[in-house]
Amino acid sequence: MAVEAIAHGADRSRTAKLTIAALGVVFGDIGTSPLYTVKECFSEFTGLRPVPADVLGILSLITWALIVIVTLKYVMVVMRADNRGEGGVLALMALVSRRAEISVGRRKFYIMLGMAGAALFYGDCLLTPAISVLSAVEGLNVATPAFEPLVVPIALGVIIALFAVQHFGTAGVGRWFGPIMGIWFIAILLLGLAEIVNAPRILLALSPLEAIEFCWRHGFVAFVALGGVTLAVTGAEALYADMGHFGPKPIRRVWLCLVLPALLANYYGQGALLLSDISALENPFFRLAPDWILYPLVVLATVATVIASQATISGAFSMAQQAALLGLSPRIKILHTSASEFGQIYVPAVNWIQLFGVVALVLAFKSSTNLAAAYGIAVTGTMLVTTLLVFVLALRAWKWSWPLSILVLGSFMIIDGTLMSANTVKFIQGGWVPLALATVIFTAMWTWYQGRIAVAQREQEGSLPMESLLTSINPSRVHRPQGTAVYLTAFSGNAPNCLLHNLKHNEVLHEQVVLLTVEVPDEPYVPPNARAQIRHLGKGVHHVVLRYGFMEQPDVPRDLLPLADRGVPVDPMRTSYFVGRNSFVAATRPLLPRWQEKLFLILARFASSAGDFFQLPTNRVVELGSRIEI
Repeated sequence: MAVEAIAHGADRSRTAKLTIAALGVVFGDIGTSPLYTVKECFSEFTGLRPVPADVLGILSLITWALIVIVTLKYVMVVMRADNRGEGGVLALMALVSRRAEISVGRRKFYIMLGMAGAALFYGDCLLTPAISVLSAVEGLNVATPAFEPLVVPIALGVIIALFAVQHFGTAGVGRWFGPIMGIWFIAILLLGLAEIVNAPRILLALSPLEAIEFCWRHGFVAFVALGGVTLAVTGAEALYADMGHFGPKPIRRVWLCLVLPALLANYYGQGALLLSDISALENPFFRLAPDWILYPLVVLATVATVIASQATISGAFSMAQQAALLGLSPRIKILHTSASEFGQIYVPAVNWIQLFGVVALVLAFKSSTNLAAAYGIAVTGTMLVTTLLVFVLALRAWKWSWPLSILVLGSFMIIDGTLMSANTVKFIQGGWVPLALATVIFTAMWTWYQGRIAVAQREQEGSLPMESLLTSINPSRVHRPQGTAVYLTAFSGNAPNCLLHNLKHNEVLHEQVVLLTVEVPDEPYVPPNARAQIRHLGKGVHHVVLRYGFMEQPDVPRDLLPLADRGVPVDPMRTSYFVGRNSFVAATRPLLPRWQEKLFLILARFASSAGDFFQLPTNRVVELGSRIEI
């Protein structure tokens, strides 16, 4: 009994820590939405005025968007679609596309859907820091108009500082994210409740009839207003994407017990304020606060938006790592910023590109109101892709019937499609920005995917079966030095090009040869006992397959060492790694369209070396180049 009690206590302690940590990572984006959502619903673009009937209608729409989209769709349904505990659009794509019964054509379609979702997610990663930090700093305007010229410079300073410290990692400050966001949610809860007490009739908005009546009365204007309502559910995808870090239970608990009540209370508080003071529409969130707490609230809001931005930055790093391992993008340099926390990574290329994009958005749009026009399309597009993939999973893996799938997930698709359509109305005002960005990223990912297939096809054309090579080796002509040579290859029974080059030009075949293939199955993690597969080909040649999940960082030297006990001698001081350094050139008989071929050649130049990506020791790597026509 005592042992069970200790175990139960340890489990409760771990759950409590995960719950607090989830507050700081998962809910930063959706938790800072009250800064701008209500204001944008009554913007000049919608033309709505904060008269009582319309305030109640908008609040009812926000309420039921949070209940239906976040609570029912993501918390109750989508979070069931985990890929061995991991969530997110690429994990979901891998889960759906790996099923054996689907055709090649359908598999490609699901991969394209995953790429589209990832591309839109990157757009969200640019827009979230820009709109969140700007909206927080704009709170200074409520105190005095004298701050207005300083809003953009201050926001840029915060954003640049945030990206500049990424290479240090968040292991040190990350433990504070949860408690700070806890203070934030309690603060917005109390601010909202204080105003609701003054106008309790605002609680009539809890009825869905208010939303229905609002839509019936305003027609197309209500449809346009849905673009503002969408801002209340930005960050819903994070509940699913971060599921692997915290598990579904802490996320569900935090959402239902604290985050949802705090958000609703604050939205209703802003609505109650508008019922009594129309002039508060200038910035209803900060007008909730008494004068004496305004400056501390601006500081707290800025810190909260920085935390929300950090979550999207870390999400972009993780997405880039997953895309590279799944073969959807070129290999990139990934640095680990914590020795104890596996998920703490830093991707320099993504960091600086993201910083450039966020700064450009702030300078171009200059206010959170202008940025709001661009924000919704990326969010709703990712939501729609997630729903489509979960629909496929429900039919094929969960064995849901067609009527049930259509009733539940078809309803979610209609909602997602309606919200996305409402946001496309703002295409000219800035909605084109995330779509243009997503189109560029999707095109690059699809080109890389198709280019890798073309390269593999070219390599197969001039290859030599490994068995034929071994039987043709003349011992008197080939020098076999001591030690082990490891050749990285996508082995399919043929000899790798770099081994053939070494034989042809140097007449060298090491005493021990390892043909190493690194595979990334469509699963987040591979158990240690399933990491390596070995096949002995004879004459000191071994084929080794190392398998890594798409959430793992490959470390080839580390994982080759234990194989000495299985007949593959790998001494770190007597092992050389031979890596093919291919250069791609245009072919007279191209396998890709000309525009795609040129784009692939450009992407290939920016890919990091295999040695860096697989963490090979730099003083033991030999690169052998070859030209491949595509």
